[in-house]
Amino acid sequence: MSKKSFLIIGLGRFGTPLAIELCRLGHEVLAVDLQEERVRQVADKVTYAVSGDARDPEVLRALGAGNFDCAVVASGEDVGNSSLIILTLKELGVPQVVGKAQNSVHRRVLEKIGADNVVYPEQEMALRLAQNLVNDDVLNFIELSPEYSIMERKIPASWAGKSIKELNIRAKYSINVIAVRSDDGAMSIAPGGDYGFQPGDHVIALGKNRDIERIETL
Repeated sequence: MSKKSFLIIGLGRFGTPLAIELCRLGHEVLAVDLQEERVRQVADKVTYAVSGDARDPEVLRALGAGNFDCAVVASGEDVGNSSLIILTLKELGVPQVVGKAQNSVHRRVLEKIGADNVVYPEQEMALRLAQNLVNDDVLNFIELSPEYSIMERKIPASWAGKSIKELNIRAKYSINVIAVRSDDGAMSIAPGGDYGFQPGDHVIALGKNRDIERIETL
């Protein structure tokens, strides 16, 4: 994994853990917030932490925003402020700009002005939690779009002792098996058709939500 540089703007409940984790993973992180107390709280956990008003283009320019590989605008409470910051970041030439949105309208605004990616941290966490609460077999759930998801789940008991080809999973269930994790934690990436499922295996599959829901009832 190549080392990257990140500019994190906004040190709230989303921006703070994001900045700390990126730094823990070995990347360069500059964390910025208007509140000095927030900056002090992360100063020893990230590469650099400074207090400044990111709404001011001169502040972003002085911080060298255009030299970062990615900038994340984590302060998404105010549509006008986050939009202004994203516009400036794109004008400064940041290759990838990620914005935090509060709702679908906010998301459309950020996408219109050039955000490369827009996230809903609270909504995404709620979706994953809901899946785990209602189905003990679902170990992970990632929504790729309103229609497609990736999930990890225990295989149905009827799959044990049979191969991917024998079960004809892609044709019968309209999903793609992208990995299998055995009971001892070993991972098989992109298993071939001859892969035979064993009791305790977990399958990581990609497909439409309705198809994923269908196999969860097996």
